[in-house]
Formats: sequence, C-alpha cells, structure tokens
Amino acid sequence: MSAMSNQSRGEDAEDNMAKAMKAADDLYNIRDTYFPANLDEKISRLQAQSDLALKLLDSIPSEQRKLPMQRATYEYLRGKILDVFPDYRKDAEDHLSKAVKLSPSLADAWLCLGNSIWKKGDLPSAKNCFTLALNKGPNKKILCQLSMLERRMAQGADNQAEMVEESINHAKEAIMLDVKDGNSWYNLGNACLTCFFVTGAWDHHKLVQSLKAYQNAEKDESMNSNPDLYFNCATVNKYLENYERALSGFEAAASRDPGLNSTEEVRKIVNLLDKLETLLRGQTKAKRLHSLSSSLSAVNLNPSYRKANIDCLSEGLNKKVAIVGKVLFFVKHENVAPLYYLVCDSNQICFVLSVYGIRDDAFKEGDQLTLLEPNYRDVDFSWKGKLYQFKSVRVDFLEQVLVNGKALSSLQAVRTSIHAQHKA
Repeated sequence: MSAMSNQSRGEDAEDNMAKAMKAADDLYNIRDTYFPANLDEKISRLQAQSDLALKLLDSIPSEQRKLPMQRATYEYLRGKILDVFPDYRKDAEDHLSKAVKLSPSLADAWLCLGNSIWKKGDLPSAKNCFTLALNKGPNKKILCQLSMLERRMAQGADNQAEMVEESINHAKEAIMLDVKDGNSWYNLGNACLTCFFVTGAWDHHKLVQSLKAYQNAEKDESMNSNPDLYFNCATVNKYLENYERALSGFEAAASRDPGLNSTEEVRKIVNLLDKLETLLRGQTKAKRLHSLSSSLSAVNLNPSYRKANIDCLSEGLNKKVAIVGKVLFFVKHENVAPLYYLVCDSNQICFVLSVYGIRDDAFKEGDQLTLLEPNYRDVDFSWKGKLYQFKSVRVDFLEQVLVNGKALSSLQAVRTSIHAQHKA
C-alpha cells in the first residue's frame, strides 16, 4: 500500500510539474502574440497570468520537489515565470542560477538565465550562459539567442562586421537543426539585414538573402502572429524598392502590433512616392530638358560597355551596359538611405536614380552621370486608389558611377553604418 501511495504521489508531482510547465509556456505565448495598443494592458495581463502560474507551481508540496532534478525544474520554472517581463528581475536570475547549479545539463534553464542576465546589461556573461548551454548539445533556440546577442554586442564594436558575420553563422546552424522552424529563418533574416546596415548599406545580396529568409519564416504558421517579421520584411522590401510589398508589409505589421511605428513608415513611403511623381510630372518643360540632355549623346564610354538609353534597359541588372544622364534634382526625403535623384537621359526621358553608400553631396544638379551596369525597375502599381508609374535605376557600388567623366573619390563614400529600425 505504501509503495502504491509513493507511486501515486510521484505521479501527482509529475502531473503538477507538467501543469506548471504548460502555464509557463502559455505565459510566454501571451508575451509573444498579444500586442494591445496600450503596453500597460499587456504588462497587466502578464502579471495576472504569472501570478496564477506561480500559485500553480507553489501548489506542488515541498516533499514532491526534494530530488535534485525536481528542485532544479522547480527553480527553473519559477525563474522563467518571473523573467517574462521586459525589465530585469533579480529574483528571476537567482532562481535560474539555482536551477543550473542543481542540474547543469538543463539547457532551457541556461537559456533563460542568459536572457535574464542580458536584460541586466551583462552581455559577456549572457553569452557565456548560451555557450555553456550549447556545450550540452545543439539547440536551435539557444543558437538563435546567441545569434541575436552577437548582433547586440556588435553595436559600436571595432570588429562590428566580423561579429555580425558570426551571428549569421549561428543563425544558419539553427536552421540546419530544423529547416522548417520559422523563428530560425526569421533570425537569419534579421542577421542578414543587420549585416546590410553595418557594412554601409550597399550590399544588395544581403538584402536578397534577408528577404528569402523572411519568406521561409512566413511558411511556418506559428510566425503569423509575429508583427516584427512583417515589419522587418517590409523594411527589406523598402530598401529593395519593392514599394507595394513594403506598404502591404507595414500595414500587416500595424494590424498585429499597433505599438510599432508601421503607419509612420507607410506615411514616409507614400510621401516619397508622391514627391517623385510630382517632380516627374513637372519635368515636361522641353526647353530645359533639351538644353540639359543635348551634350549627352557625344559622351564617349569605355568600349567594354554598351551605351543605352533608359528605354532600352531590361528589368534587373544590365551587365556590360551603361547609361548617361544629367542630374535634374536631388530629392529630399525622410529616410537616411538611399539617396534619390531625378535624372534625364539623352532622349530627354526622366527617371528616378537611387544610390547607396555615398554622401548626399556626391552629386549636384547639372552633373553628368555615367551609370555602369544599372539595376533597372519599371515601377507600376496603385495604392489606395492612386497610381504610381515611373522608371527607376538603382546603383549599389561607388565604382558604378562616373561624375562628369570622373570616378567618385573614396571621400564621397559613406563611412558610417546606416541605422534603420528593425527588431534584431
């Protein structure tokens, strides 16, 4: 009878512990999917749910949490529940520290402890927790957190680009463990987007990599409620000048989390497009265009490039092709990059030129530009009933532009990394 009673108590303990684990998981689900307009509502709900989860945990009799593994699990869950809030909680760190001392093989406890210490601002110690956890075996969640932490540690570091590259490598390792995990793909997308910014916002390839990663993340239904995925993907589309997709993405982010400044991003893009359209529509004064473009047909090019006008370009990258144009206007707008110019070619056809990685005084109105291997796009879409149609050329590298027949100097390059809002 005593043996059966002990067995029953053991089963009850396991059942109560399982219920407490479920309560902790539900709590984190609220953290990751509930985004009311007022942040205080979220904190209030988290507080109420964490109180309930702690009561459930405390309902486990002390004799049912005496064994080292039982005690370690109890301390881990208590610390995890307390750490659900965005601010640092010392009691959460204390319980999680006890958990890893009682059971050093408890990888999830190391993960939570690292997150708690990260909030305190001790980034090297947080990294040490994640590294110790990985020593217990490969773990996609820990690899993703380590990848995210490395991006945070890269900010302001001398070897910033190198640290972000390490972040990308850990993100890829996480995907190799589970190629269908949306969060791992989302993390890789963030790492590639961060790399684009820290290297001066010119590497088009990093943007494409980031977009592909986000698209893979979207295939995982569990990511549908993640507003940051939509916001970051829209940010990539904005820099790739996929304007319609960017606008749709920011609206999708706003519908999931009103706290993000997605509607502000939509406003900025629409204002830019309206400005471009107004400027292009105003360039119908044939006399000015004729006087500006008259000298362009006589420009001699390197024989390895074929000279073309804007109408002859193919969608995408035009290899071994060059177009010559005159700068009509520098287009001021609210984003840091790219820089936008209104340019006309020798046929007096106007187009929008977007340039990355240069200072805003690199070109002046009236300058003659030679654009090597231009990346062409025919923008044609409607948004909220308004039609936007214009020709667009993108330039990514300093070496692709000649100004008045001369190469741009290195002094005209952007030396500081460009920052954009995204959840790293």
